[in-house]
Amino acid sequence: MKSDFKFSNLLGTVYREGNIVFSPDGTCLLSPVGNRVSVFDLIHNKSYTLDYEHRKNITAIALNPQGSLLLTIDEDGRSILVNFKARTVLHHFNFKNKVRSIEFSPDGTHFAVAAGRFVEVWKTPDMAEDRQFAPFVRYRVYAGHYNDVTAVTWSNDSRFILSASKDMTARIFSLESKDKSVKMSLAGHRDYVVKAFFDSTQEIIYTVSKDGAIFRWEYTERPGEEELPEDEKTMSWRIIAKNFFFSESSLKCCTFHSKSNLLIVGFGNGEFRLYEMPSFTLIQQLSMGSNGVSTISINSSGEWIAFGSKSLGQLLVYEWQSESYILRQQGHFDSMNALAYSPDGSRIVTASDDGKIKIWDIVSGFCLATFDEHQSSVTGVVFAKKGQVMFSSSLDGTVRAWDLIRFRNFRTFTSTSRIQFSSVAVDPSGEIVVAGSLDNFDIQVWSVQTSQLLDQLSGHEGPISNLSFGLEANAKLASASWDKTVRIWDIFARSQTSEPFDLTSECLSLSMRPDSKEFAVSTMDGKITFFDIENGRMVREIDGKKDILQGRYREDEFTSANSKRGKHFTTIAYSFDGLTLIAAGNNNSICMYDLPNEVLLKRFKVSLNMQLNGTLEFLNSKNIVDGNAVDLVDRSGELSDAEENHKADLRLPGSHRGDIGLRSTKPEVRVMCVGFSPTANAFAAASTEGLLVYSVDDSLIFDPIDLDIDVTPENTLLCLKEGEYLNAIAMAFRLNERYLIHKVYEGIKKDDVALVANDLPVIYVPRLLEFIGSIAMESQHVEYNLLWIENLITAHGKFITKNKHMFMKGLRSIQRFISRVVKDIVSYGYKINYLSEFLLVSVETQELKLENDEDEDVIIEDISEPENEKDEEEGEINDEDDEDEEGGWFGPGEDGKKYTDNFSNSDSESDDEE
Repeated sequence: MKSDFKFSNLLGTVYREGNIVFSPDGTCLLSPVGNRVSVFDLIHNKSYTLDYEHRKNITAIALNPQGSLLLTIDEDGRSILVNFKARTVLHHFNFKNKVRSIEFSPDGTHFAVAAGRFVEVWKTPDMAEDRQFAPFVRYRVYAGHYNDVTAVTWSNDSRFILSASKDMTARIFSLESKDKSVKMSLAGHRDYVVKAFFDSTQEIIYTVSKDGAIFRWEYTERPGEEELPEDEKTMSWRIIAKNFFFSESSLKCCTFHSKSNLLIVGFGNGEFRLYEMPSFTLIQQLSMGSNGVSTISINSSGEWIAFGSKSLGQLLVYEWQSESYILRQQGHFDSMNALAYSPDGSRIVTASDDGKIKIWDIVSGFCLATFDEHQSSVTGVVFAKKGQVMFSSSLDGTVRAWDLIRFRNFRTFTSTSRIQFSSVAVDPSGEIVVAGSLDNFDIQVWSVQTSQLLDQLSGHEGPISNLSFGLEANAKLASASWDKTVRIWDIFARSQTSEPFDLTSECLSLSMRPDSKEFAVSTMDGKITFFDIENGRMVREIDGKKDILQGRYREDEFTSANSKRGKHFTTIAYSFDGLTLIAAGNNNSICMYDLPNEVLLKRFKVSLNMQLNGTLEFLNSKNIVDGNAVDLVDRSGELSDAEENHKADLRLPGSHRGDIGLRSTKPEVRVMCVGFSPTANAFAAASTEGLLVYSVDDSLIFDPIDLDIDVTPENTLLCLKEGEYLNAIAMAFRLNERYLIHKVYEGIKKDDVALVANDLPVIYVPRLLEFIGSIAMESQHVEYNLLWIENLITAHGKFITKNKHMFMKGLRSIQRFISRVVKDIVSYGYKINYLSEFLLVSVETQELKLENDEDEDVIIEDISEPENEKDEEEGEINDEDDEDEEGGWFGPGEDGKKYTDNFSNSDSESDDEE
């Protein structure tokens, strides 16, 4: 089992706060998700998350016009410069002030930053003449505002800058010293100026304020000076028109597309409108919900508009011309409680406190479906063996079965009394589903077919914390409880007696090994204990207290090393081969253990976000005043805008989530659930930040042991050219170059596939199956891939059966390919059948028509030319006659039917000359 897992994607949340931007070509959307940045490819329907982190939530991002440099800034003004194409961090910088807006100039040479009440212009990082990289060089600082600057905007020629401020004014600044005279203050609004824009000609300025007023400014002479000479006129920016939006809620954000003169505004009640300027004509008025629109962005072509809502964590991309949604994604409103991988590893299901269940696609990173039938928090989700049915438990007292083909709830299981279910499990055959509760000490057993309550398993003397089945047939049920015992139940046996396994502390989590011969249980004292089910004895024990990273909270007066909080694991999971176990809990660490050697393989930090409780390690005395943390001081009276009060209210000790009505409590960093992918190349963790996905990239692994001096890419291609396919594919796998393996794989002739598959050494069989599974989803050679799969499994079936753990990853990938791609092929086949039937019927109809025409003895060529000339002279040519592409014409015959003259162009010209 490989341990070089790295962060690959963040699911479960799509937008947190800050502005969103489109890529220069308008096909990708960049969204800040907490202290990370997610990128949504709207053309290829994929998403990924950049792997770097800020120490606090990101509030402003900007992408240069070339699409190569990304600049992200957090709440403290700390910025990170990233090479967007290579996805690598180039430089860190601190603006030492709160930054509300950042924007690159259209020519890409400078960028403007709204830092406090100043506008700072910096040169875009580039290579200097001495080939030294100059990341941040400040060009100029502009002052004049008396309050914080809310937004900055560039003119189209990159010469002028417009700034909007909370002092209810907008100002014009010039980048060049020769244009200093253009500096001017645009006043007249009665509330904050949200943003200001130039139009495409730069002769008109629009300023939009928070109270819903928009002013149109033009550079004109003073009234009454129209008759004066040009050199004596006083030119300045003056208000030409005032318009108002008249909305029930305050204006939150706006943007302007100068090429199409399109203005988009968003309000606090979720409403957004599209106006055509300068006529101020309302084009569309829609709503994205009852929560406010936090940010708006429009792509370069002006076709797609992106909206972000901070309250719901919602992200929309709207095509306003067709009035359709390109993207509509929303994360969980509350913390996630459970996750489960589908058996083929292509999807992840998450359950949350908001009562919703979401299905996420691994490849695209998008949410495929949302179930909201539960009336309370969903506490557990589990798949049946085939992956077409899913079960969920909830605090509303129900266990529901979901059909993942039709996406509907088809069974609902309840108990004889109203109890809240905290865990759920299903046997491998999918016939029995069980659930446990913290209210009742019994385990409820239902039949999936009849929905009847079959039995209540009694024996535990405390609340049941977890239930687990194995993956093998006739697997037994393991149940963990707070009574410091784990019991093994044989559901299908006549007697329901069980012998308990005694532990030293309360059981928090339980996981059954896939072969159903061993289980692991984590307890309150920080230990993970392993038991052999067949022999009924303890196999090993791991003490995880020393491996856990528990950060300090902001009210703590001690360092994280002295903290006793969260020193245990609340969720554990086995790998597919049973040799590795991952564990996590209410702390900032995910631990991966090697079970045969009982050692810690790797430890992952969940988050570096300092806005979460539990991420800090050391005590800083500057944050402690009079024995209290500075962050706990209530400064709401000092804030000019009540909406900016994000200070936490910790008057309720021991609360993990705080007052949900306030939505301002500082959350804790913790992991609620972990799970290994069946393909063994990834695992997921449901955390406070979202659904973290860690994966291992096999293409980066290089093993030089099998190499000799003759194994080179040139020799590999030479073997392929000469028809030595077996040597070529073996050399390609030794070099482990993906492009080379792909070229050799597709270069083998179809007739030789069976021979190569039969003679292929078994050491390369799992690697070849994994490779086929990785390319099959995007490859056009469906039949060729299926031919390889068939021959490999036929030739090496016995070896695959004996060594399932080696082939699990490749077989899962192939299963995903067959289930997702072949279904599309079958549907296309049906469509082709319908099309062929339609064409056959059309041919029969045409032949029947020709036979009728021959029966009527109508000959098209008998239409005489003199009659046509006579009609032309008399002007009686029918208006329905049309010149066709070959020079013929359509016209009515004597019987009222239309016939076609099939004369060629040359014949027609010669006839006209005669």
